[in-house]
Amino acid sequence: MIVFDLACSHGHAFEGWFASAEEFARQQASELVRCPVCDDAQVEKRLSARVSVPKGARAPQPPATENATETAVAGFPAELITKLREAVRSAENVGRRFPEEARKIHYEETPARAIRGQATREEADALQEEGIDFTSLPSTLVTETH
Repeated sequence: MIVFDLACSHGHAFEGWFASAEEFARQQASELVRCPVCDDAQVEKRLSARVSVPKGARAPQPPATENATETAVAGFPAELITKLREAVRSAENVGRRFPEEARKIHYEETPARAIRGQATREEADALQEEGIDFTSLPSTLVTETH
């Protein structure tokens, strides 16, 4: 697993986790790497201050600050990110059926429930045109961590 510091053309900074540098390049070329704030596909790697720590070694701890709340993704408190992950993961994962299921819920063809899944850019645009509310989620909220 490799972590890159990324930024979109609008200056939003975020991080992405990829199986390899080649996988990042493949996803970027397919416009699958998108800004979690504005959904911009013009994303590039930024310089990173991460340091590799050999297996078995302890990573240096950051100095204590007045605000003891640790930060996680994009400067948000780790506690908030944990709660968001729990909420997202409690939603039913309908996968590629997301546009279909979102329409059924919107048009009251099926009971309302929390769902998550995938949609292409075209499918997302069509849902927006129909007035169906949804949001894109950053991968840090939907990727399982072990």
